[in-house]
Amino acid sequence: MTAPTRPGLSATAEKALREAMERLFTGRPIRTDGKLTKQNLWREAGVSRATMNRATAVLVDWDNHVSHSAASKHDRAQAAEIARLRRQVRDNRNERQRLQDEVDAAATVIVALLAENTALREQLAKRSAVVVPLDRGHAVRDDHRLHAHD
Repeated sequence: MTAPTRPGLSATAEKALREAMERLFTGRPIRTDGKLTKQNLWREAGVSRATMNRATAVLVDWDNHVSHSAASKHDRAQAAEIARLRRQVRDNRNERQRLQDEVDAAATVIVALLAENTALREQLAKRSAVVVPLDRGHAVRDDHRLHAHD
């Protein structure tokens, strides 16, 4: 149902707005990119924004149609998808930061182990003691002599 139009709006302006509304709804704009916005409505109609704002009946019809249109549903679906993707980006950033923290901790441990390894190698290289291998055959013979006297 169409609400009464405010006084001060000419029939010509209302007709221009309704024709523009029809062109926008059917995807046949003449003066705009065809997006269903009020800015495109008044531009498509060739009237001022103030004139459009006085056309309350036209705006009620516009709002009713736009809120139930496929484009509006598509816009809501896109907004939901954008919100989901933003959450995913936020979660991915948090996960990346967590993994970076793990890498940093591992790098710290590696540096500490490398320093300890280097110190141990230097300590080993500085030792002056000489290791003399035991003669395994001689040690066994001595062992027999010890048991022979028992």
